[in-house]
Amino acid sequence: MHPAFSVIFLTTLIGVGQGLFLALYTGQVYSLANLLPAQDSQGFYALGSLLSLMFLVLGLLASFFHLGRPERAWRSMTQWRTSWLSREVILLPLFMLLVLFYGVVQYFDLTGVWFTIQGTLPVDASLVLGLLASICAFLLFGCTAMIYASVKFLQEWHSPLTLANYTLLGIASGFMFAAAFSAYSGIDLAMFYGIWAVIFTLFGLVTRGLSLYRNRRIKRKFSMRSAIGVRHNKVAQQTQGFMGGSFNTQEFFHGQMDATIRRIKFTFMLLVFPLPVGLMVASFMLGAVNLSILAFSIQYLGLLLERWYFFADAQHPQNLYYQSIA
Repeated sequence: MHPAFSVIFLTTLIGVGQGLFLALYTGQVYSLANLLPAQDSQGFYALGSLLSLMFLVLGLLASFFHLGRPERAWRSMTQWRTSWLSREVILLPLFMLLVLFYGVVQYFDLTGVWFTIQGTLPVDASLVLGLLASICAFLLFGCTAMIYASVKFLQEWHSPLTLANYTLLGIASGFMFAAAFSAYSGIDLAMFYGIWAVIFTLFGLVTRGLSLYRNRRIKRKFSMRSAIGVRHNKVAQQTQGFMGGSFNTQEFFHGQMDATIRRIKFTFMLLVFPLPVGLMVASFMLGAVNLSILAFSIQYLGLLLERWYFFADAQHPQNLYYQSIA
């Protein structure tokens, strides 16, 4: 498939925003349960919510570059009964609204305790809003991934591993940013977030590795014979039928050589997984703030390449016919 940069930025940016909010809420729950030191709501949780909202807004803006008629974007939410895209379009602004409310409650310190669970966990407005937003974040991960995993004829995408990868890589990048944000702010949660970022990154390495292994061994349901309706044992394309490119060759094929695809796969596997993990571990050992910031920056760059490869790796059945221009 042809990778659209607007969708690449959309999925990676909102993934960071979702993961960052989940990291913030996780830290708050641990703090309320006295498992971590309490943090200043105005200086950390409110600002963190603003940063999460920033990633989500940037992702939403990127999506508009993928629309032929942006003024009709509202119509995309009308098919929510059957379309994962419609569900994503509904959940994204809902999640953004909940993150905004969460940040406002934290900033104005509207955190009076409503009741206490088992005498250890105080429940307030921020905790309830955070829970609703967290549920919405996981549902949003699911909807975004299912847009692609539900396409049965693109066999590289049609797998539970697509859902696992979108979720784990989004959470890993969010926790990685939370670790960098904590270290830069001088907050005591840098190691907590960093450890979880490493854990989610390693889980993502497993699921992404499994998806790459699976995709290289896919048994195709289609062939050149089925593409043109000829049952002869030996069918080979001699010409495409066009003197140049067409909509089919431009929109359903990435147009890159195999060597380029292999280099991109090697590069994103290096940037997303071992390099940020190594930098994060080094930041723990050396107490270097800049290393955790560098770890997130490198991982996000790798995620852009990973998402490009995700789209390019999908073999559309129509390419069985439009294999080459001449």
